[in-house]
Amino acid sequence: MVQGILPLLIMVIVQIEYAGMNIFSKLALDSGMNPYIHVAYRQLFASVALAPLAFFIERGKRPPMTLSIFIQIFFCSIFGLTLNQITYFVGLKYSTPTIACALSNLLPALTFVLAVIFKQESAKLKTLAGQAKLFGTFIGVAGAMLLSMYHGPIVPIGESSIHLSILDMDKNQNQNGQGNSSLLGPFLVILSALTWAIWFILQAKMCNKYPVPYSSSALMLSMATVECLVFGFIMEPRFHEWSLFPPIRAFSSIYAGVVCSAMGVCMMSWCIERKGPLFVSVFSPLLLVIVAALSWAFLREKLYLGTVLGSLLIVIGLYGVLWGKSNEVEPVHHQDELKDTKEVDMEMHAVV
Repeated sequence: MVQGILPLLIMVIVQIEYAGMNIFSKLALDSGMNPYIHVAYRQLFASVALAPLAFFIERGKRPPMTLSIFIQIFFCSIFGLTLNQITYFVGLKYSTPTIACALSNLLPALTFVLAVIFKQESAKLKTLAGQAKLFGTFIGVAGAMLLSMYHGPIVPIGESSIHLSILDMDKNQNQNGQGNSSLLGPFLVILSALTWAIWFILQAKMCNKYPVPYSSSALMLSMATVECLVFGFIMEPRFHEWSLFPPIRAFSSIYAGVVCSAMGVCMMSWCIERKGPLFVSVFSPLLLVIVAALSWAFLREKLYLGTVLGSLLIVIGLYGVLWGKSNEVEPVHHQDELKDTKEVDMEMHAVV
């Protein structure tokens, strides 16, 4: 009984952790923190947290490092961590946590399209599973376009009585930034999902040569730390802007790196080993619901009809792609299931 409920509880906790990351990061960005600096600190704290875990968990299991593997890990760090998180957090700055989480659910659809283009997966349009993935992709893209381009009337759910004093910091600047960049934020979040999907294509080749997910993730995080620090100093060379004051900046960076990039990875990997990758994937919409509720309560985010309808279409598209994928996996027995589990296991180690 406990073994059946425990994975469910762990995945709910993981969604709460990632929902907290979106809220805390949005508060830090609204306080005036540069998103490039936030990403650099997150990679740094994540590297420090995950490196010891990788060292002890996979001690004696790591294959020899070759130049080919090193180059593949480098490009994985570029697409899966550096570009992915920079575009996500800059997009978050110019949008809302609810919109960012909703658009992130395009990931399976974008991965499916790229996998077909690069011939890592067959579309199989004559099968029901292939048609489900195709229609799920179209529905998800339609939802993303609706969410990005149409606001509509405000959903009348009232206003939260909770007030955070930090919301008053740089309030006018934040509102003006969002008003002038209503399409920039969603566009960058979609671009973030696209770079993550590109990472899956690269990772699929690398994981067979270096099948130690914690160690490869720690190496990618270390490389991404250097990349983001260099990029951050290019974008913001003034040292005083790198201050972690007010405290929300330090808290959000440490929380994102340690709780999400280290603890969250281990918790999801544990669930994948016991329940499989699809069990973990179906919890993505729960994150959207939690973020929407927390954004309304703590950030006083207004919920628009376009956001609700667009999010609903994206979730429907997500489950269409997942359903198609599950019906392809079922007839294939242990070998293909093991390969799919490895790919999604590595997927969970790219943290957004």
